[in-house]
Amino acid sequence: MRRLLALFAAGVPLAATMCLPAGASAAGRDTSAAPFNCSTVSVQAPAGTAVESVTTTRQAGGTVNGTGILGGSVSGVPAYCEVTVTLTHPGDGDHANVRTWLPEQAWNGRFQALGGSAYAAGDNGVGLGTAVKNGYAAATTDAGVGDVLDTGWALNSEGRVDTALLKNFADRSQHEMALVGKQVVDEVYGKAAAYSYWNGCSTGGRQGYMEAQRHPDDFDGILADAPAVNWDEFEVATLWPQVVMNETKTRPSSCEFNAFNQAALNACDNLDGIKDGLVSDPERCDYDPRHLIGTKVVCAGKEETVTAADAAVVRKIWDGPRTASGQRLWYGLPVGADFTYLAGDAPFSVPAAWVASWVKKQPSFDTSKLTYDQFTQVFRQSQDEYDKLIGTDDPDLSAFRDAGGKLLTYHGQADQLIPTQGTVDYRERVVRKLGGSHRVDDFYRLFLAPGTAHCALKGTVDDLAALTKWVEQGKAPGTLTASLTNASGQTLTRDLCRYPLISHYNGQGAPADTDSFHCVPPRRH
Repeated sequence: MRRLLALFAAGVPLAATMCLPAGASAAGRDTSAAPFNCSTVSVQAPAGTAVESVTTTRQAGGTVNGTGILGGSVSGVPAYCEVTVTLTHPGDGDHANVRTWLPEQAWNGRFQALGGSAYAAGDNGVGLGTAVKNGYAAATTDAGVGDVLDTGWALNSEGRVDTALLKNFADRSQHEMALVGKQVVDEVYGKAAAYSYWNGCSTGGRQGYMEAQRHPDDFDGILADAPAVNWDEFEVATLWPQVVMNETKTRPSSCEFNAFNQAALNACDNLDGIKDGLVSDPERCDYDPRHLIGTKVVCAGKEETVTAADAAVVRKIWDGPRTASGQRLWYGLPVGADFTYLAGDAPFSVPAAWVASWVKKQPSFDTSKLTYDQFTQVFRQSQDEYDKLIGTDDPDLSAFRDAGGKLLTYHGQADQLIPTQGTVDYRERVVRKLGGSHRVDDFYRLFLAPGTAHCALKGTVDDLAALTKWVEQGKAPGTLTASLTNASGQTLTRDLCRYPLISHYNGQGAPADTDSFHCVPPRRH
């Protein structure tokens, strides 16, 4: 055993013998499909890691049920080989699992890596199953941490931030997963993947941007939607609604918040040339919440009157966090986005956990009681301590560009969890760094989706197909066709415009018809 452990630490490849399903036997396995090999897989440990174990299992497919809070399922998954590699960083005491699923037949020759959500570093099985169903060999990693809302790994036994696990979550486990997953593909199929892709939204989107920034050779194409970039800033910033309501001692009801959004929609709906229940350019919507003062709304059978204090709260939430002197710290909740998560009865759990566990190092810290001054202090502390580790905001994508990589992103303009303008801000910084929008468009394109909530286009827009065509055929997407839901619940098919262009009505044609709109430069004040 000691000799075996020594081999692990030295990075010597570790081979795994297939674990067969109950009732199966190696003798009964069809070997005519060579070079597909789901029996023995050798993995060379990436630099700085050791391979603790490799297990290989042949799965029958069928319906895959997602684990953890997110759940979900995908049916019709074909038979696949599942290879799990457990890595550790000697001295750190971590154990990060890399799972790779490889379709037994009809592999499309591509490798797809899948990102996580909130505090989960990787996929819960649904994304892997979907990728395999579509012919991809797919991989993900748990980075040695937990599920979506599990933050028990934040602090070590001494009450200090576990920097090893935070490094895993921030960056290094995704890179190591890319290296290991590609090795597994080569071992199982007897040849390397022709193209490699990253696919993620939210935390998965942030991970994709981090790959482009720090590991530009890992992927040919990166699909990174609603990305949680600027992590150290936006996580704190999304507590701002709670700070405002705490300081003003005013908590508008959900019906009042909805009334403000409806009033803004009514005022700004026709900025794109037609009233269709969507605001195509929220940044141009300058609706003043004070116009609603005195309006009566009915909530759960009870009539309420919008007050000046209610309007002031909404103005501050939309405007975003500022210091006591008025200096902008970050962006606010987009106009039209649901207030429920960030301005509900309690702070949203994801940013609350970030501030309590990582910034204050006190998991029981009550973020609902933050004052304006305390908020500014926490915001600055988060920047100072974590920007370089997990900020994911480096605008220098020149290495990714030079490697031939393509980066594609959509972000909903009614994102209730991650301020859309943070992604726009990042894109603008890349433009300034690399010499203009036309140059950046050659490898990085951003599409903003009117009226769309956080990661809400999943399954309604084939952005991965658009990215694949861009990478493999050189056909850059000018638009992305998506199904949008307007304020009345009606589904509208629209072409999302490449930033900074916005969608505008042609003057004729049905509002539900994508051909009735075209992309134009935005008008600014």
